[in-house]
Amino acid sequence: MLERFTASARQVVVRAREEAAELEHGHIGTEHLLLAVLAEPTDPAAAVLVGAGLDHASARAAVQRLLGRGMDGPALATIGVDLDAVREAVEAVFGEGALDPPPQEEAGRRRGWFRSGEAKGGRSPFTGRAKKTLELALREAVRLESGRIATGHLVLGLLREGEGLGARVIADHGLDLAAVRQAVEATLREAA
Repeated sequence: MLERFTASARQVVVRAREEAAELEHGHIGTEHLLLAVLAEPTDPAAAVLVGAGLDHASARAAVQRLLGRGMDGPALATIGVDLDAVREAVEAVFGEGALDPPPQEEAGRRRGWFRSGEAKGGRSPFTGRAKKTLELALREAVRLESGRIATGHLVLGLLREGEGLGARVIADHGLDLAAVRQAVEATLREAA
């Protein structure tokens, strides 16, 4: 699938890894994909979000507010943060096990960009929602009869998945997801 990505869309996936690492998160989620899109504000799909008032800095602040930096329980406890309470709150919104790493037996079967941290030099694994977003980006490209998956298709996949933290950050910022979808589709049609 990744061979169908444009250079800029591939860069989003690479940048998502970097965003996760910078925030000291042990996973790559939809929030990191969103941050990676916004890291290149001149891209037409990112420009839709930036034009609506959601830039990289405000999205990153929202992600940090929701997830914090890293998940070091003992260090957080010293400053009064109860990691169990945080986990409970996240799981109440995103489902049981939302912060759990993938099972070890599955890690050995992963290939390419989706390998687990142990299987590929300590890199963070993609969450199920992030993988679904990438799959939906492909479906959006097919629906729009595009031969390649562009950054705009990644944004459409993120919106279509709709339940990840990336979509939540967009919605919490007051953006209408349907209007964003229409505007991104328009940029993709113009580029074609």
